[in-house]
Amino acid sequence: MLAQIVLFDGFDPLDVVAPYEVLHAGGVAADGALTVELVSAEGSRDVPSGIPPLSLRAAGRLDPARAGLVVLPGAAGRIPDGPGQAEEDSVPAVLARALGTGLPPLLAACVGRPELCVATVCGGSLLLAMAGLIGGRPAVTHHDGMGALADAGARPVAARVVDDGDLVTAGGVTSGLDLGLHLLERELGPAIALRVERLFAHERRGVVWRPAA
Repeated sequence: MLAQIVLFDGFDPLDVVAPYEVLHAGGVAADGALTVELVSAEGSRDVPSGIPPLSLRAAGRLDPARAGLVVLPGAAGRIPDGPGQAEEDSVPAVLARALGTGLPPLLAACVGRPELCVATVCGGSLLLAMAGLIGGRPAVTHHDGMGALADAGARPVAARVVDDGDLVTAGGVTSGLDLGLHLLERELGPAIALRVERLFAHERRGVVWRPAA
């Protein structure tokens, strides 16, 4: 399986690095059954994070036809103090700028492939909701963004990780670790997930929410 983690200008570094390391370690433990790469909508480039001067290098372009798993991070920036306050360096403003790139059509193609799992960390789910791609679906984001998630048409669920089949979302920034471990257990089995959990000395937090059968 190929996992592609998406970079866009202003992304939150921990949203990317935490699941990257977990998924990469799982792939190594599973003898290459999972590979991970960093991508962008534009292709290979240095992508500035929302915490200057840190940037990461995208190795290629987001490709919904190749990937079996796509992970979308949130943005790093200021949290607005009140409604309508979207300063240039605020999280909503960074996400809005991402919507003005070539990213939304590629994300739509990802969401449109049921065999492809789209996962998000923190504000990544809000980006999907703002793009009109997860209307009515259960999802979680950073606790400060749950109202905005509802306003954008998703159905907020106050859980650490929300697994809705081909859409898996995780809450705050550090939940990228829990998301990665959950995805490893789901795709490669509990033995691989446990090996990585022990390697990282990190015990998963919270309950994974799933819709009732």
